[in-house]
Amino acid sequence: MIDQIIPALIAFIVVAILSPLFIAALRKLKLIQPIRKELPSDHQLKKGTPLMFGIILFVGIILSILFSPTPLMYFLGITYILFSFIGFLDDFWKASRQDPGGVSGKTKLILQFLFTGTLLYYVIVELGIDTEINIFKDITLDFPMVLYVIVITLFVVGSANAINFTDGLDGLLGVVAIPTYFFFFVISDKTEVQLFSLVMIGCLLGFLIYNIYPAKAFMGDTGSLAIGGSLSFLAVLEKVEILIPILFFIYFAEQLSVILQVSSFKLTHKRIFRMTPIHYHFGLKYGWSETTIVTVFGFISWICVFICLAYWRFLLYP
Repeated sequence: MIDQIIPALIAFIVVAILSPLFIAALRKLKLIQPIRKELPSDHQLKKGTPLMFGIILFVGIILSILFSPTPLMYFLGITYILFSFIGFLDDFWKASRQDPGGVSGKTKLILQFLFTGTLLYYVIVELGIDTEINIFKDITLDFPMVLYVIVITLFVVGSANAINFTDGLDGLLGVVAIPTYFFFFVISDKTEVQLFSLVMIGCLLGFLIYNIYPAKAFMGDTGSLAIGGSLSFLAVLEKVEILIPILFFIYFAEQLSVILQVSSFKLTHKRIFRMTPIHYHFGLKYGWSETTIVTVFGFISWICVFICLAYWRFLLYP
């Protein structure tokens, strides 16, 4: 345990110390967030806030590999980096061109499917992960490899984008992601997964010092897509795919709200929510502050984690 706590503490301290320097560099390079015109007025005030702050979380990848240079840790690091690369392309386009649209959704999806398929091949062939999905202790669904790859690829890409949707308010994704990483730290019997999860928690805590409301910098897709990719693959590695609807409840709620809103407007020309993703709805309809929304969503995320821990311990764990 102490071997994992020390790197996490180092990650927290390094991120906390380096963040002001990094934020100043982003300002100097004029890599700032363009704000969509349709966002609420309080969000318009955030124009000029540095973007791509999620790069600072690479401290966690470096420390994880330094403390545990194993094939599994390299895999976790590469997974994070590949998804972060997609987010970086999008953020750099937004910041350099001051275009809120960023890189086309089609381009991002193609890269996500390509990277996910390649990573899944490595997981199955090189790491020896089976193609079963565990339902209960003695009940599993055994998929043919091709079908498993298709299903899990859709799950990973969908989950990564759902988690990306959650990065919309100051501190929101960091507060919601910490419990999810904690879940994998608790259940895993792999020292690399435990170390990686705890170090990412340390990084996110250091990050939140500057990202909690009012944010001094935004994570951007550079961080949110990377977090999404890494959490999704942790679920695959730990064979807890069955728990994802509960464990990723907040993320999927954010994504589903967008899908429902778009579908409703196309079919009926009426909106279900005041604005999506759903975190905006609570502010516009009920007058919740950003801090309140972040606190409530974080609390729900912890509840979901404890439900999943109970399921895993009593119904799934062999």
